Amino acid sequence: MLDPLGALTEAFTSFLFGKVETTRLPVRTSTGQAQAVYLPTAAPGLGDSGVIIGREVYSGKGYIYDPFQLYGQQLPAPHWLVLGESGNGKSALEKTYVLRQLRFRDRQVVVLDAQGEDGVGEWNFIAQELGITPIRLDPTAALNGGIRLNPLDPSITTTGQLALLRTIIEVAMGHGLDERSGFALKVAHAYVTETITTRQPVLTDIVEQLRHPEAESAEAMNVDIDDVRAWGLDVALVLDRLVDGDLRGMFDGPTSAGIDLDAPLIVFDLSHIDRNSIAMPILMAIVGVWLEHTWIRPDRKKRIFLVEEAWHIINSPFVAQLFQRLLKFGRRLGLSFVAVVHHLSDVVDGAAAREAAAILKMASTRTIYAQKADEARATGRVLGLPRWAVEIIPTLTPGIAVWDVNGNVQVVKHLITEAERPLVYTDRAMTEASAMSEASAMPTDEARALQAAADAEAEARAEAMAMERQWRDESSETVA
Repeated sequence: MLDPLGALTEAFTSFLFGKVETTRLPVRTSTGQAQAVYLPTAAPGLGDSGVIIGREVYSGKGYIYDPFQLYGQQLPAPHWLVLGESGNGKSALEKTYVLRQLRFRDRQVVVLDAQGEDGVGEWNFIAQELGITPIRLDPTAALNGGIRLNPLDPSITTTGQLALLRTIIEVAMGHGLDERSGFALKVAHAYVTETITTRQPVLTDIVEQLRHPEAESAEAMNVDIDDVRAWGLDVALVLDRLVDGDLRGMFDGPTSAGIDLDAPLIVFDLSHIDRNSIAMPILMAIVGVWLEHTWIRPDRKKRIFLVEEAWHIINSPFVAQLFQRLLKFGRRLGLSFVAVVHHLSDVVDGAAAREAAAILKMASTRTIYAQKADEARATGRVLGLPRWAVEIIPTLTPGIAVWDVNGNVQVVKHLITEAERPLVYTDRAMTEASAMSEASAMPTDEARALQAAADAEAEARAEAMAMERQWRDESSETVA
């Protein structure tokens, strides 16, 4: 109760200015409408050790991710799947991630660069900046002394060679080898590896042995020599395409000297290969197995194997099986596999649905950029995303993605510094003038780069507020 002086003061104030406080009736509302009165909250981050990706949209906190730091604690596997339609920032994320990982001395990265522009691959600028020459696989160049990769390279075990030969043939034929064709290939490979010791065996040797098998091969199985020749005919015709067909030159000779497997970044430029031809999955299978036996070593280095257009791998049962084995061994040898795919439907509805599901299961990190509503719902079902994340995916703007790190789901704005921007451009033909002007204005000191990051942070916060208002409005409409 007020004292007499206080009561007199309140009465006088009310007379002059009206009542100071108003009394309102209670209002019934829903939790969806009332959520705006609560302070915004955000899920905990992933720690403070690793590579800076950007900022978590709702809280504004820095977002740091590193599969090698998280493995065994928050991550059961270090593999990563990146999804989203073109033009939303997948390529920029991959490139800045690799550049930032290479700041650590114990990191090595291999990139299969399947996209190109101006006659070179997307990663050409970054390779040049680091003083690295991409390994350009081109059938025309290979005929004139270009790069070759030998599937029968002695650095690959004989078991690995035979598995790779089977995969090449099965991908080209579109079905698995039957027992008879498999036997013909096996005996031809065994004869070539046992008898050719003064040089690297090559595919021509296998083709020749399939056409003219040794009598001992037939006698060992108590079959006629003509039967063994007939069994190996289709296999020989498929391999002949690599020797004397449209893919000749790249695989029908000893592995080219001078490929530096100790470089911090190794880029295989596949941009001269038709992405829609059968050559691409064959090429990826050969490169993958060759790297498995020559690049991945138990030397305590952390390795990243990034594959553009990864649906060429995941959508082929035979190639997917090879990479599935590689991923299993990779965890023990410090390998993080990064698969970049436009649409999940590209792989889960294909011929390799079972193999694709196994690879997706091993990818404990998923980054999803903007997709259409139907595609987002399908992606959410396959990956087990929460409903709120599925609903927000179609509304994401370029540079913002949903990150699911073993169940820790957050919305992240990727930040690019001005120093990185000229290196991650992928649409130079459309924006050459603007790109040149940005390149000429590129800062040369660290302070300017930090200022650019601060500007990007302010932009991220503004976008976060807009997205939060939109989310609340949609929630209110849904409740109403």
